[in-house]
Amino acid sequence: MNKVYGRILGLFLLILVISSAVIYYTVDINTITNLYMFKPWSVILAILAMVIGLVLDGTRLMHMVRISDENISLEQAVQVVFGNYFLAMLGPGAAAGAIAQVMFLRKAGIPAGKAAVLALVRTVVSILFLVCCLPFVFLHDEGILPGVSNDLMVCVAGTVAVLLLFLAYGIRKNAFDYLAVKIAKKLPRLWSKRFVETYRDSKEAIRLLASSPLSMIRVFFESGLSLIFIYMIVPFLMLGLGASVDWLTVMGRMMFLNILLYFSPTPGGSGIAEGGFIYLFSSSVPSGTVGILAVAWRFIAEYLPFFVGLYYTITVFGRSVLEKELDDSET
Repeated sequence: MNKVYGRILGLFLLILVISSAVIYYTVDINTITNLYMFKPWSVILAILAMVIGLVLDGTRLMHMVRISDENISLEQAVQVVFGNYFLAMLGPGAAAGAIAQVMFLRKAGIPAGKAAVLALVRTVVSILFLVCCLPFVFLHDEGILPGVSNDLMVCVAGTVAVLLLFLAYGIRKNAFDYLAVKIAKKLPRLWSKRFVETYRDSKEAIRLLASSPLSMIRVFFESGLSLIFIYMIVPFLMLGLGASVDWLTVMGRMMFLNILLYFSPTPGGSGIAEGGFIYLFSSSVPSGTVGILAVAWRFIAEYLPFFVGLYYTITVFGRSVLEKELDDSET
């Protein structure tokens, strides 16, 4: 357990350093005055939005499990969601988070193979929703990437969406099996095994998505609604600072930022999330408050679920399981 405690301590130190630096470099002479006007009710609304988003995340997982001819309770689904937040903050985000989901799904009685596929589908559907939204985000907001035209951004986002659909169709029709085998043979043994497992899980995930189109449409929109509620943390906090909130712009920028965080190399997107937030929202809030707002957003959206996930993981599995799963996320 020393390794686990070391990871948690290291995470706390990282959060402390990043949060302190973010606040230090963004405060100015107006900070105290603007914070004095802060309305506490906005924090309550932000936490409420987060809770609703997480519950919706749990219910959409229940529906995905049902499509695979299995069943789990809402409590078990919520445990999967919080477990993902916890382990994703301690290791490489995508790998560790997926391991946590599989752990809790297996504990809920889902076979290991299906659990791995469901964890992949859960992530893919969220990314697909954001990718589908991005062209509309770029059409509405010209200030996300200065120097890059909206037409180019819309074209890139649309191309990515089409390529994802083409890739999914090709995998489903076994069009890339030969290429996958050739690639696997050229990779080192460990990476080859991972690549083959990922490709196999991707085929099963696409098969699951295609097996019940109407149910997956429901899951798709439920995923979007879950993400929207979670992103509403930011505009609620802005309202508490007395800022005039352009909801479409704020929500669009949150979608853009969060799709980048899915591919962040740092645990939980630490550092990248705060820096991106400051870049995107520094002109949208009162002077000297963007850094504090970034830290408050991260605390509500990531660190609170992290502690709940820690509680569930220890309660359901015991302390001894943590070290093993963290080792698995690295190999």
